[in-house]
Amino acid sequence: MYIYFIREEKRSLLWCKQVARIGSSVRILYFEIMNGPAKSTPKFPFPFTPYDVQLEFMSKLYNTLEDGKIGIFESPTGTGKSLSLICGAVTWLKEHEKKKKEELQNEINLEDNVKEDESDWFASFAKKKEQMDKVREAKSEMEYIEKREKRFKELKQQIKRKRVVNNSEFDELFKNSKHLKETVDNDLSGKDNEDVDILLADYASDDESREENGEEEEERDNVKIYYCSRTHSQLSQFVREVRRSPYASDIRVISLGSRQNLCINEAVLKMKSLSLINEKCLDMQKNKKSARMSKEVKNLLKASNANSKNRGSCPYYRHVAVEEMRDRMLVEVADIEEIVEMGKRHRVCPYYSSRHGVSEAELVVLPYNMLLHKQTRLACGIKLKGNIVIIDEAHNLLETINNIHSSVVSGAHLANAYSQLHQYFQRFKSRLHAKNLMYVKQILFILSAFIKHLGGNVDTVPTDILGGESQTNIYSHVDFLSLTQIDNINLFKILKYCEVSQISQKLHSFVGKYQVTIQTKQESNVYVQSSITNFLSKVSNKGSAEVNATQNLSDDQILSGSPFVLFQEFLRALTNPSNDGRVLSIKQENLQKSSLKFLLLNPALQFQDIVSECKSVIVAGGTMQPTSDFVEQLFVPAGTNVNRLVHFSCGHVIPPENLLGIALSQGPTGKPLDFTFQSRESVDVMDELGRVITNISSIVPGGIVCFFPSYDYEQKVYSHWDKTGFIFKLNVKKKIFREPKKSSLVDQVLADYSRSISQSKNNSSSGGSILFSVVGGKMSEGINFSDDLGRCIVMVGLPYPNINSPELKEKMNYLNTIAPKAKDGRLPGQVYYENICMKAVNQSIGRAIRHKDDYAIILLLDGRYLRPSVTSALPMWISSRLTSYPKFNQAFSAMRQFYADKNN
Repeated sequence: MYIYFIREEKRSLLWCKQVARIGSSVRILYFEIMNGPAKSTPKFPFPFTPYDVQLEFMSKLYNTLEDGKIGIFESPTGTGKSLSLICGAVTWLKEHEKKKKEELQNEINLEDNVKEDESDWFASFAKKKEQMDKVREAKSEMEYIEKREKRFKELKQQIKRKRVVNNSEFDELFKNSKHLKETVDNDLSGKDNEDVDILLADYASDDESREENGEEEEERDNVKIYYCSRTHSQLSQFVREVRRSPYASDIRVISLGSRQNLCINEAVLKMKSLSLINEKCLDMQKNKKSARMSKEVKNLLKASNANSKNRGSCPYYRHVAVEEMRDRMLVEVADIEEIVEMGKRHRVCPYYSSRHGVSEAELVVLPYNMLLHKQTRLACGIKLKGNIVIIDEAHNLLETINNIHSSVVSGAHLANAYSQLHQYFQRFKSRLHAKNLMYVKQILFILSAFIKHLGGNVDTVPTDILGGESQTNIYSHVDFLSLTQIDNINLFKILKYCEVSQISQKLHSFVGKYQVTIQTKQESNVYVQSSITNFLSKVSNKGSAEVNATQNLSDDQILSGSPFVLFQEFLRALTNPSNDGRVLSIKQENLQKSSLKFLLLNPALQFQDIVSECKSVIVAGGTMQPTSDFVEQLFVPAGTNVNRLVHFSCGHVIPPENLLGIALSQGPTGKPLDFTFQSRESVDVMDELGRVITNISSIVPGGIVCFFPSYDYEQKVYSHWDKTGFIFKLNVKKKIFREPKKSSLVDQVLADYSRSISQSKNNSSSGGSILFSVVGGKMSEGINFSDDLGRCIVMVGLPYPNINSPELKEKMNYLNTIAPKAKDGRLPGQVYYENICMKAVNQSIGRAIRHKDDYAIILLLDGRYLRPSVTSALPMWISSRLTSYPKFNQAFSAMRQFYADKNN
């Protein structure tokens, strides 16, 4: 067990000495907070008197940012982690700005102290010129800062009495909104338009092309903090914490989101697919679009774009109004929902308003994907150099990076993309420039090569049975390119062509206008109409990165989507260094269900720019253990010197007596609780588990949350208990609830579970409720089981992932070849395999104990929880209070006494 503590805190040393008495398995690792003597830190403004752990957290965070280091911060839920991050980081930012102004003023004061050396007038002149240049730059910088501060001070005074925009003309424009929407929709669908908007523009050769934006003047930027989290709800919660902080009125905050979350144009949102929403929005911003629109629509939109520098076709994108809404967002802290509401109220685009505010913001709040994906980061104007990045809820950061930069494309998508592009080529080949023809032919060749590799043929229908056995193969980057015979094609040039020519958007317009169908070359056997309106239901903000196995998707899910976009993303993935990725080829009964997936094995490759350019990077979470993955797979491979790494883990704010951790290896009848894959489905093990749950249900007040390793195992246990009578016995003591597989039903189950527990407090005959949940499911992260909702958390076994998964095997083999063995002799792949399991366990058991007065028991059912490698991977605040009992009756007595003490 690893205990992290702050060396200069005397009480921490005493506390560690007490912990060391637990047993010989405890190892104390000392981490120096500072290099050298302790540094003084400022007082941290806080909305209330902070806990000691919060003061330690903020002090450590401040010094980590000041020293420009990389920090791994762990602070249990309920210890005020978000407020500590805000107050610690913003305090540093304000102090940094103050110091910068002082330094600029000192340089300006040098103007009066410039002296000439008469003995060497030439050297004196050069030195004087150099000093005067510095003074001039300092004055310019100071004037810019003062001007910016004055501007925002005036904005704050004016914003309450100033309307964001004058909507009188816009109200008139939308008087007949239904008619306008129908007319705009017709225009966007391409009806009655010329083919000029579909044709690919002449494409210059690569040698003739010039760098874009080469002559643009670099904007002067202030140091800012980029705060990232996993979901928009977590980001909104963080913004609300900013409003609670003492800095609410003294910091410029911008919340970023995808078009899918921020767009208010119904004509765009109806596309549903994120990739198509992006394409449609970009297409509507083109100046030439308004020239192609019907006269009626142009007259309707003229008023809204009267002052616009970019006369796009979207009525919500009005340049002046966007800038004014941006200013309001910078002086009034608002989350995503409030920004959207503001945009709807004033009929101004929230997406571009927020993006325009990035350069002047001090705190930018954004989801993971926008920061971790380089193309998205650049498109949003996010500059890393010299800035601070804080990644919250970072326990799954490595998996997130891998998912974002992995890519999957199904055989149905490949066939769809080939059919669209082939028909496009046949229709317009006589009107396309020679360079366009060459690249389109190359793309068609690549598509046909991929289809052939999956056993299909461009002349046949994708639903035809291919014959042969289903098989899954993994190839290296080089082997796959050679096997498909495209290793002589420059994929970098192909991708550049796709981006510059906007071929994906052209194909989408072509499909929408001509209602293209997937056909064979003989123009027969129409397969399916492909006017794409939906996207893979399992796809997150980044394309298809989080789709797991195509064979598990329904036919409708496989066929939906923007096929060329997915193909293009797969090509982009293939441009990664050959040693850092693998191609997973899944051949099924037909081409439709087959797929190609690129697996990124080295997340450090995509994180390298962040750690090298940023002044400091902080990864934080409630449960960050085990932290070895961050060091060995992310930071060190990304080029971070180990001396730049800082570890911080604080205890919980609850007193020690409010938590009891128990590792139990046998049940009431003495039979072992062996939940290994080979034994967990035995009748004896399931019966013994039933006896454990039935016994503790009689003494646990309120709610019990029981986590099973998988949905399948939960179903098998429940069915067995139903037959053997355990379900009946449990229902007598506590009402049973089960986690649903459908996300839409989760809120209802949680509400019923909470209501049942509330009612039981007023009914002496009822003993609360029990909730059967699944590790890694919908209730194992982000759900708050505080107080009576989670008086006991039961972990059934260890949720190891499927060792036979081809992806997992390849990842383990990769780690075994590039990383050294662990100190205890375990291979890196084995350590990674166990860490996946323990991260899932830590997230699940962290659902309880949500504030300083809360209390609960953590019951770990499996003999393997007694292993040092497992206990050391638990959070410090749990492992330090973990006890094992040789017999169930001893553990049962300890639990009974724990709850008795709390009721007194």
